Amino acid sequence: MSSPCSLLCRLATLLCVWALCQAQLDTKLPPGTPIIQLRLAGDKHKHYEGRVEVYYNGEWGTVCDDDFSIHAGNVVCRELGYVEAVSWSPSSKYGKGEGRIWLDNVHCSGLERTLAQCESNGFGVSDCKHSEDVGVVCSQRRIPGFKFISTLTNNVESLNVQVEDVRIRAISSQRKRVPMTEGYLEVKDGGKWRQICDLEWTEMNSRVICGMYGFPGEKRYNTKVYKLLAKRRKKNYWGFGVNCTGNEASLHGCKLGHKVELRGNATCEKGLPVVVNCVPGRAFAPSHAQGFSKAYRVEQPLVRLRGGANIGEGRVEVLKNGEWGTVCDDSWNLKAATVVCRELGFGSAKEALAGGKLGQGMGPVHMNEVKCSGFEKSLTECYFNRDALGCSHEEDAAVRCNVPAMDFQNRLRLSGGRNPFEGRVEVLAEKNGSLVWGTVCSDSWGTIEASVVCRQLGLGFANNAFQETWYWPGDMSADDVVMSGVRCSGTEMTLAQCLHHGKHLDCPRGGGRFAAGVSCSETAPDLVLNAQVVEHTTYLEDRPMYILQCANEEHCLSSSAATATSSSYRRLLRFSSQIHNNGLTDFRPRAAHHSWIWHECHRHYHSMEVFTHYDLLSLNGTKVAEGHKASFCLEDTQCEQGIEKRYECANFGQQGITVGCWDTYRHDIDCQWIDVTDVVPGDYIFQVVINPNYEVAESDYTNNIMKCRCRYDGHRIWMYNCYIGGSMSSESEESSSRGLMNNQLGHR
Repeated sequence: MSSPCSLLCRLATLLCVWALCQAQLDTKLPPGTPIIQLRLAGDKHKHYEGRVEVYYNGEWGTVCDDDFSIHAGNVVCRELGYVEAVSWSPSSKYGKGEGRIWLDNVHCSGLERTLAQCESNGFGVSDCKHSEDVGVVCSQRRIPGFKFISTLTNNVESLNVQVEDVRIRAISSQRKRVPMTEGYLEVKDGGKWRQICDLEWTEMNSRVICGMYGFPGEKRYNTKVYKLLAKRRKKNYWGFGVNCTGNEASLHGCKLGHKVELRGNATCEKGLPVVVNCVPGRAFAPSHAQGFSKAYRVEQPLVRLRGGANIGEGRVEVLKNGEWGTVCDDSWNLKAATVVCRELGFGSAKEALAGGKLGQGMGPVHMNEVKCSGFEKSLTECYFNRDALGCSHEEDAAVRCNVPAMDFQNRLRLSGGRNPFEGRVEVLAEKNGSLVWGTVCSDSWGTIEASVVCRQLGLGFANNAFQETWYWPGDMSADDVVMSGVRCSGTEMTLAQCLHHGKHLDCPRGGGRFAAGVSCSETAPDLVLNAQVVEHTTYLEDRPMYILQCANEEHCLSSSAATATSSSYRRLLRFSSQIHNNGLTDFRPRAAHHSWIWHECHRHYHSMEVFTHYDLLSLNGTKVAEGHKASFCLEDTQCEQGIEKRYECANFGQQGITVGCWDTYRHDIDCQWIDVTDVVPGDYIFQVVINPNYEVAESDYTNNIMKCRCRYDGHRIWMYNCYIGGSMSSESEESSSRGLMNNQLGHR
């Protein structure tokens, strides 16, 4: 039940929106009200936030943060066409402005139609500095029917484009294409969709439009088709042109062009409505071209994204000397982020994130103080400082890119859950010539499959995969199984891209209560093994069998130990493992306290029956010896400065690894080894796999594997060239014994 306060707040918001809509109908202000124009400027991440700037008396100026409030923020945002303000920021969060500080000590009730109606010291009366410039963050929702009205006709070109909405409207023959890449550009202003006259339209404008719709580039279109169509359709032009530099993240970042004289059908007589034609990235090729195949060698990319919850977002990593490393966030901005996004086949960047916001990497920091023009083909072409002095992984840069609308979310849904992040998985499938909703067979359903579902729905990472969903009453008409045998690699964008049975379904348990289900989360942990610790702590120990009885009971020795006498010795390859949680959520075992397994011999609980696999492989990949580590104790051994330990195993305590902490399994702990008693001297590959059964969801599984080259001469053992999975180029991994590759990243 809503509280009286929340109902009053909603009523007040609706009243404010109604008041502004009325103002749109009657734009007359009380006599004597100063005529002003507002804009959001400065170091913006999104078009609906920024430093508040006021145009008055022929000059742009700022607003001081003294006495500013959310009520004043609401007035600013509504004057710009947004429903309300989300927050406001003092102390020049969006950078220091220039010129006059027009308003100080602003007091608004929240119902004013313009900031000029609010009480203040008066225009130009201020004792503030630009370090006190105020900023606002507006709601993304536009006021329905809001019409952009230029009150200062001589200053139109200093304003950003302000419209309700933007769309690419395809012609009838193109409407079934996914993604939609070509069509008329239309803006919604005053509640009506309008075209733009193409007389001053440029390639830079098209580049911005394509970028905001998730496409890395633009191309020419067939003008003949659109000239024929233009003669038949009634045109309704917008009253302004558009002037983009090509670096803006969306049309809202562009400046208005010249004012267009609206003369009915005679408007834009010498031109046509603007048409854009975008080039999709390779992963988003239009559906009608899926049957086309071309022989090409996929080149090793120089830039990649890691740790992101959704398509087109993640921590930025670059390849240098055959090794992947991160980018320091010093000087990181939307221009550099957009270069990354377009390079990877996405559109422009929605956000340039700093401070390890999408998880911290491991290994080197390759680039610092990156400066891009915005038109580079690759981030590696931008200027950067090769010395990342003082940069830690707490400063790893990340991006969120605009991606094409692929209609993925309309082909799958979660049903019956307590919130939008959980429920029974239901997919849209063809049956007897029509599309029907049905369930997914839960046989072989696991965390990897669940992660694809969460990504497809834009809900982040998989928290859990369920093979029974009787507690989630879904749509009864969708109980029938329409998809079975699902097996995913984890890289798919949709569940339909995973391996699955065709028309002949096979699901012995059926759907209904046994249908597949998921729960999703916006964040996830990310476990990474410290390869150097393993390399530096490896040694051999000959240990008598009579003190290995507990380890033998837990199957930590090779099979030949079953017939060994108590006086014999086992040769153990011992090492320490330091496991970091570099994600955004604590790593917790899936099993609850009550289901942990007690092991009497070692007198401890196992919260995860298998936490790591230890394997010794021949150079051709054949397993010659193995070990495993049940997580009898997941705890915070040590943490980064400023982070408190949360998990400790003593006294049946909570188990887990806190973000920014690590759990160290020392070399002298039982089962922290591989039994190499039966191994003959030679060269081998030593491999460690964390969370091998994907029992707990993580943001990145590629870095859960560590490999080392290993040489055993019968008496001693050498461990060298240790590396984490995904930390090196594919060529370097294949030739790790021959050393690292040459530079693939230049410096200017």
